[in-house]
Amino acid sequence: MAVNISAADRHARMPARSGQLRRKLQDPTLQGLMLLAPAVLAYAVFAFYPMIDVIQLSFMKWNGLNADKHWVGLDNYRYVLADDPVFWVAFKNTLIWTFLSVIFPPLIGFGLALGLNQNIPGRSPLRALFYMPVIIAPIAVATMWRWMFDPFFGLFNSLLSAAGWPNLIQDWLGDRNVALYSVFIGYVWEVAGFSMVLFLAGLQGVSQTLIEAARIDGAGRFQLFRYVTLPALRPTITIVLILSLINSLKAFDIVYGMTGGGPAQSTQMLAMWAYTQAMQLGDFGRGSAISVVLLLITVAIVIPYLRWTLKRQEAYQ
Repeated sequence: MAVNISAADRHARMPARSGQLRRKLQDPTLQGLMLLAPAVLAYAVFAFYPMIDVIQLSFMKWNGLNADKHWVGLDNYRYVLADDPVFWVAFKNTLIWTFLSVIFPPLIGFGLALGLNQNIPGRSPLRALFYMPVIIAPIAVATMWRWMFDPFFGLFNSLLSAAGWPNLIQDWLGDRNVALYSVFIGYVWEVAGFSMVLFLAGLQGVSQTLIEAARIDGAGRFQLFRYVTLPALRPTITIVLILSLINSLKAFDIVYGMTGGGPAQSTQMLAMWAYTQAMQLGDFGRGSAISVVLLLITVAIVIPYLRWTLKRQEAYQ
């Protein structure tokens, strides 16, 4: 009899437990964690673990082939910061590239977004046309621009010659004084469309009610832009600048495809020099040390900027 009562109790408790489990699964926090779990797992495996591994390798001597890894402490950092003749050239070029990247591509993208946000004929095809360079493989973009900058058969020198300006013809990618800026022109063409799309999304989120109210109050176009549109775009501007900053610091593909860091390291970048040290010179320790330095530079710039922008946004709210 006792056994039968115990079984009956168990059967009575099953619906209660099922209800508790159902209520737990309906909890928004638990649902959010379950949805995030696959992405967090993928990030941990393919991003976080490699980053930790690179930091560990930066304290070792390893050629990437042998199983033996020798602990050398801070020797890789000491060499990179004190004895490497290319590191500081690449550092300077990366700073110049980053400074230009947070100005010109966002400005051009913003101008394109303002124009293509208007009700003009062919607006959708034009948006697709200006965004197309973003989806083209970077190495294909590099090949195309390298051809256009060719000193003998390139498009630019041919146009200058046809226009009667032979004194402006030069070796765009072979002159160390202009090579970096020539490559940057191709980079702007490649990435400006990305900023354009983000700004278009931000412009379409501007409240039309505020715009109409400002027009009723007599605000002109410039006043609408300054006091309504621009404040509404602050979150978008923050995102665009941060993404532009991060992408510029890790610039690699287009530089590697157009110049390979030359001539005379005049277009060498930190990301590409880390690759060169590890994959071409066979010193993964020094290559990893350069990567860690680049990571620290990125964190040192991005985090203070994020905190500053968040404080500004809180002040305006």
